[in-house]
Amino acid sequence: MSMDTVRTIDRSTGVGILAVVGLVAVYLIALRTDAAWPVFWISGVAFGVICQRSRFCFVAGFRDLFLMKQGRMMRGIIAGLAVGTAGFAMIMATVIPNPGSGVLPNDAHILPLGIATVLGGLMFGFGMVLSGGCVSGSLYRMGEGYLGSWVAIFGVLVGLYAMARTWNWWWENQISMDRLSWLPTDLNYTGAVVITLVLLAVAYAGVSWWERRAFAGMSFTLPVIPGSAAPPAAPGADTTLGALARKVFRAEWTPLVGGIALAAINILIFIRYRPLGVVGEMTRWSTDFANQIGAGVGELQGINDIPGCVPRFVEGTWFTDAFMLNAGIIAGAFTAALLAREFRLRIPRGPRRYVQSLGGGLIMGYGAGLGLGCTIGAFFSAIPSLALNGWIYAIALAIGAYGGTAFIRRFP
Repeated sequence: MSMDTVRTIDRSTGVGILAVVGLVAVYLIALRTDAAWPVFWISGVAFGVICQRSRFCFVAGFRDLFLMKQGRMMRGIIAGLAVGTAGFAMIMATVIPNPGSGVLPNDAHILPLGIATVLGGLMFGFGMVLSGGCVSGSLYRMGEGYLGSWVAIFGVLVGLYAMARTWNWWWENQISMDRLSWLPTDLNYTGAVVITLVLLAVAYAGVSWWERRAFAGMSFTLPVIPGSAAPPAAPGADTTLGALARKVFRAEWTPLVGGIALAAINILIFIRYRPLGVVGEMTRWSTDFANQIGAGVGELQGINDIPGCVPRFVEGTWFTDAFMLNAGIIAGAFTAALLAREFRLRIPRGPRRYVQSLGGGLIMGYGAGLGLGCTIGAFFSAIPSLALNGWIYAIALAIGAYGGTAFIRRFP
C-alpha cells in the first residue's frame, strides 16, 4: 500500500469513533440490567442521530412557515405523521380488534381533551419559538454543543416543576372532567385512518401552496452552506463503503428522510412498549430533585391513570427506560455531530439570548406539563394514535408558534 492511499483520521472523527464505542458499552450494560433499557437506549440514540443529521426540528417546521414562508421542514413532519398513522393503526388494531367496545389501547397517546390541551399547546408553541427549540430539539442540540439549549432545558425543568405544583388544582377543576376522544370508537379503524390521512394530505398541500404563494414570481437559487456538503472522495478511495459512510455521516439528510425515519422508530418502539415521549421523564427529574431539597410537590392526583408523557416513578433507582431514551438522544446527537465534524461549543454572544432561552423554556415546560406532552408526545405520537387531542394540540401549537414568531419579530 502506498503512502498516498493512507487516510488519516481527524480528531473529531477519532473522538466520534470512541463515542460509538461508548454507546455500545452502555448498550451492553443495559442489556444485563433491564430488558427495556437497551431498547429505549437504542431508540434514543437513533432519535438523536436522525435529528442531528436531518436537522429535524419541530420549531423550524412551525416557525419557518410564518417567519420565512418556507415549508420544507413541515412537509417532513407531515410525512412522518402519515407513516406513523399507518403503523400505529396496525399495532392498535392487533391489541384492540373491536374499537367500538369502549376499550382504549393503554399505551397510545389518547389524552384528556379540554381547555388544558389548548392552553398547553399555546404556551408550548410560544415558548419553543422563543427559546429556539422544543424539548426534544433542545435535547439533541445539547449533544451538538449549544449552551443555549442547556439553559432552555433548565427552564423546561423549572416550568415542569411549577406545573407539578399546580397539577392537583388543574386535575380537580378541569382535567379529571375532560373526555378521551379516540376516533376509531365512532369511525372504526378504516374511517379514522382515512380521515387522518386526508387531513394530513390537505395540510401537506396547504403548506406547499403557502410556500409557492410566498415565492411566486421570484427567481433565486439556494446558497451552498459551507461544510454542509460531503467532501469529494480522494483518488483511490473506496467508492462503495467510503461513499456510503460519507452519505450517512457527512452529507445532510433531508427533513423528509428525518420525519419518516423518526416515525419508523416510533412504530418500532410502540410494537413492544409505548410511543415516543420525553416530557414525563423530565417531570420526574424536576420533582425528584425537589424532593431531595425538601420542596416536594406531594402526590400528583390521577397521574397514574393517564397514558402518554406523564412521570413514571420507580422506587429504588433514579434510572428508568425513559431516562435511557432521553440520555440516548443527547448521546446520539453528540456522536453524530462528531462523526460529521459538526460538534463545537456554541456560546450565546449576549445575555439577552440566555434570558430568551430560559424564559422560553419556562413557558414551554409549564405548557408541556399542562398539555401532557410536547411536540413528540402530544403531537407526533398523538395524531398517529388516532386521538382527537393530537389535532387540537397541533392547532394550538401553530397559533402559539405564530404568536412567538410575531414576538421575536417585534423584539428580536
